[in-house]
Amino acid sequence: MIGWIGLGHIGRAMAERLSEEYELLVWNRSIEKARGFKNVAKTPEEVAEKCYVIFLSLYDSEAVRQVSERLLKADLSWKIVVDPTTNHHEKVLEFHEMYRNVGAFYLESPVIGSVIPARNGQLTILVSGEREAFEKVRPYLEKLGKKIFHFEEPGKATKLKLINNFVLGAFMAALGEAVALGEKAGIPKEELIEVLENGAGNSVVLKAKKEKLLGDDYSTHFSVKNLVKDLSYAYELAVASRKAVPLNAAVRELYRVAFERDMEELDFSVVYKLLREL
Repeated sequence: MIGWIGLGHIGRAMAERLSEEYELLVWNRSIEKARGFKNVAKTPEEVAEKCYVIFLSLYDSEAVRQVSERLLKADLSWKIVVDPTTNHHEKVLEFHEMYRNVGAFYLESPVIGSVIPARNGQLTILVSGEREAFEKVRPYLEKLGKKIFHFEEPGKATKLKLINNFVLGAFMAALGEAVALGEKAGIPKEELIEVLENGAGNSVVLKAKKEKLLGDDYSTHFSVKNLVKDLSYAYELAVASRKAVPLNAAVRELYRVAFERDMEELDFSVVYKLLREL
């Protein structure tokens, strides 16, 4: 049985996908989010005791730390913790050490993609950690992802994910501002998006968010709240690397405005609505 902790938007999508082929024991802090799963644990400690492989899909590194402290109450010798959470680049190194010290394997495994790719097994998965553990969980990861990168260097996967999500946020902001500008200039949104997808705007981001832009549908696949967290982590990576990132600062501030306008739980494509209203 595989353990799964964390049933947010993408966590639930991944767990549902994995449960099509494997038996899962799930736990979530808000137990109502576990509805629909056959095996629901009462505590994280129960998951640690009963499962050899444990997935964590949590909001941030503080949540990972809190859950990990509870998992460590069980005997984790030779067990494997797979962590798809987007973590802080320094905290994730602490998690590697924390689990190594008790004889367990820790694989940071942030994913690129949101709810729909997760449901369809089309994620890109970045993994850092020991190859022995990676090979043991590869079949599970292949159920979730179409492309898997493995790096033995701890922390590398997390750095790559933070940089990727900076590009994601910046690209969505550019698309949102372009569409808002076009509409103000008298160009119908449908025409503008069609030109963009056949020109400079052609991208995975536009393909994924086209229908949301056309239909003003901001139901959550990846929330503003999560993106603001990831952009902040990316900025702290830049500070630690002594690298100026002026675009990151501008993009992060834009999404923070969306956050402050009570859009934090909406899909990050809502930045278009914000830019249209400004």
